Amino acid sequence: MESFFKLAAAGPLFFLAAWLLMIFAGVVDIEVGIRPFGYVTSMVVTIGLWLAMAPAIGAIAGARKKG
Repeated sequence: MESFFKLAAAGPLFFLAAWLLMIFAGVVDIEVGIRPFGYVTSMVVTIGLWLAMAPAIGAIAGARKKG
């Protein structure tokens, strides 16, 4: 049952992470050399980051449970 609540908590965190990415991209756009982007683009980037990080996080969590 605990896994269900962790999964349900990830939903709002996704939207918060996308919003924060959009805000920070707008703040550092000139220094980094990017154009500011909107919320939908930020959501796509956040999905990509989460999908890239998920296997590593799963591997680390699995290794800690076995040890």
